[in-house]
Amino acid sequence: MNSGSQDRSRRRATVSSVEVTVPARLHLGFLDLEGGLGRRFGSIGLAVDGIETRIKAEPSAAITATGPSAERAAAFGREIVAAVGVPGGAKLTVIEAIPEHAGLGSGTQLGLAVGTAIARLYGFDVGARAIAMMLGRGARSGIGIGAFEQGGMLVDGGRRTDADGEPAPIVSRMEFPSPWRVFLIFDEQAQGLHGAAETDAFRTLPPFAPETAAHLCRLVLMSALPALAEADLARFSAAIAEIQDTIGDHFAPVQGGRYASPQVAEVLAWLKAQGIVGLGQSSWGPTGFAFLGDAGAAEAILGQARRKWAGDDRLRFMICRGRNEGGRVVAGYPAAAASDRRRR
Repeated sequence: MNSGSQDRSRRRATVSSVEVTVPARLHLGFLDLEGGLGRRFGSIGLAVDGIETRIKAEPSAAITATGPSAERAAAFGREIVAAVGVPGGAKLTVIEAIPEHAGLGSGTQLGLAVGTAIARLYGFDVGARAIAMMLGRGARSGIGIGAFEQGGMLVDGGRRTDADGEPAPIVSRMEFPSPWRVFLIFDEQAQGLHGAAETDAFRTLPPFAPETAAHLCRLVLMSALPALAEADLARFSAAIAEIQDTIGDHFAPVQGGRYASPQVAEVLAWLKAQGIVGLGQSSWGPTGFAFLGDAGAAEAILGQARRKWAGDDRLRFMICRGRNEGGRVVAGYPAAAASDRRRR
């Protein structure tokens, strides 16, 4: 890379740098895998605090990336530069990344972070939904996009079966009660289905009964969301558990059971024996979750779990909150000011 081309790319940038932080999300279940009403999938999910992707983009003549998930970030960067018509490149520093293929939305959130950072760096006004379409993300669920845009508890209305590539719209967004906590279970040696294996799995799944889809939608509209509005953990948990059991059993033939990881399944069974109802697996897993009513209850469960599985190096546990805000975008000083500083 010669310095002349680098300077030209920097002059075209509008700011010296852009830093983007995107929260992880839990995917709590699909609602309509049948699609007879002209929309398929539909999802309920939650943005969570404490797990995030954070990147910094600076002007450069080409796309480069360092840090966790760097290769994937660079690939997204090249796609965005080509799709938007960015006149230069970007030096991408991945400061922190959501674990890949753990059921937390790593790919979509990284793509949104990279796309947003590069677009803002060069002064392009491109929204999250447009970036997702450019990168082929949000093909089934709109929850990751909603987590970036708004945070909170989200429901998307499914993708239209006659609309190629357009992500599902967010049809409900609610605040997650601030006292509630989410207990997360990680299997550090497993990954959920992704890529071609995920595509093949959807192809081979048995038909989904429209009556089952109708029941799941009723559970969301008439049970989970009203319970959330009233901060009624028991009713909310019961609805999420039924959605999880139904979807988990449907996906069991392609993921080896209701849950992808036997280790996580063991912890979830233990939690259920403790009387905890609102639990399950996020997306294809292997990450498991459980909803708890307050920090004290969560800390007690965390301590017990760590003692019980102290000798298992596969399992890791964490407590987090629901995140009621979206991603953060912080731009540096104007590029003209950067040029002045260099001259001085």
